[in-house]
Amino acid sequence: MNLPFFSIIIPTYARPDKLSNCLAALSKLNYPSDKFEVIIVDDGSPMSLEEVIAPWQSQLTLILLKQKNQGPSVARNLGSNHAQGEFLAFTDDDCAPDVNWLQTLAEEFVKNPDCFIGGRTVNGLPDNLFSTTSQLLVDYLYGYYNSEETKTRQTSFFTSNNFAVSREIFQSLEGFSEKFPLAAAEDRELCDRALQLGYKMIYVPEALVYHYHYLTLSKFCRQHFNYGRGAIHFNQARAKRDLGKIKPESSPFYINLLLYPFRRGFSFKAPVMSGLLVLTQIVHSVGCFWERRKI
Repeated sequence: MNLPFFSIIIPTYARPDKLSNCLAALSKLNYPSDKFEVIIVDDGSPMSLEEVIAPWQSQLTLILLKQKNQGPSVARNLGSNHAQGEFLAFTDDDCAPDVNWLQTLAEEFVKNPDCFIGGRTVNGLPDNLFSTTSQLLVDYLYGYYNSEETKTRQTSFFTSNNFAVSREIFQSLEGFSEKFPLAAAEDRELCDRALQLGYKMIYVPEALVYHYHYLTLSKFCRQHFNYGRGAIHFNQARAKRDLGKIKPESSPFYINLLLYPFRRGFSFKAPVMSGLLVLTQIVHSVGCFWERRKI
């Protein structure tokens, strides 16, 4: 029996339409279908997902696992435990990988099999100002933490909807920490732990994933509030490894963040987006304060 080169792991919860769109994108990958499997982990959805995945069974090697609702970290770890691929590729149910996504990752792993490989995530909802701004913040952080000038600081990270690593390395790290109560900062903690142990992380922007995460103002605030909550657990995890807390960035970091929408050419939307970026920092701080009081 020939084992797959990749196992694509997708945690999902109660988003059948988005999951179907994700599988549709995976069915169009420019990569041999017998060289990858798709592991879907249902994180306690209130509806059955069998009918959702049925149309894609003939085109993809699909495995559906189920667990009670415990969050995406536990779901991804469960998926990795059932994976047979040499490499694990992670994405989310509201994402659509580009046709060349796996091929690009495969080419990079030929050169760097013992590294974490992260790709570029693109907002798939450009008309949604909140989704655009949220992705813009990620773009800014990627540019800041993954630039040549800051690599020596060992604070690089990849978001969990677009990165890959060998199954052996992932399991040696014991996967994602399952102590994070939310989908927030668990990917940052995994990357931080990997860097501490000397693993290299390589950013490959050609490995594209399109993110279709629809946000309203309330959802936007909730997302960044939860990121603040996750930051507290991230600092706790670092403290247990005797690394201490991440120090706040200097004022140029925040000034450049506010100017980023203008530099990216958003024209008349830039002032509003800059204001929303201020809001992310405020709500993030509130989330930190909230979680610190709880624990």
